[in-house]
Amino acid sequence: MYDPASALVGKAAVFEAMPDNPAVKALANLATDAKFDRKELTITVAQESIVAAAAAVQAAGYNFFEDLTAVDWYPQEPRFQLSYHIVSHSLKERVRLAVRLNSADLTLDSITSVWPSSNFYEREVFDLFGIHFAGHPRLTRIMMPENWEGHPLRKDYPVEGYR
Repeated sequence: MYDPASALVGKAAVFEAMPDNPAVKALANLATDAKFDRKELTITVAQESIVAAAAAVQAAGYNFFEDLTAVDWYPQEPRFQLSYHIVSHSLKERVRLAVRLNSADLTLDSITSVWPSSNFYEREVFDLFGIHFAGHPRLTRIMMPENWEGHPLRKDYPVEGYR
């Protein structure tokens, strides 16, 4: 049974309780927040630090970029949260890197230089949420037609589309 009292919330609590974790060590200077709940480690980094954070966890032994997804928290600000899931097969651990974006600045650096496999995930997030990835090798729509108006996974997108 889940015990919410066992969750570690806040950068200080997580980093103090898990000082030997490779991701915690690697992201000590880049993290803005952290959470360890249900055996899942989530480390939040600033928008401008995502490439450095991805490179840091890769250098720490995390060898597989698993997934990238986004959530629209409309009408809250920061509106969007991007979650990068990265795995270490040798350590048998995974880490989630989270980045929050305000609706006024929907540009984030691409991590394709660190994890080439993030290419199509970034294109999907661009297509469905409208988040731009600076430095991406080919940032084009991947699911919707090129002439499609809007981004269908945004919460303010009309249920039946624009007419």
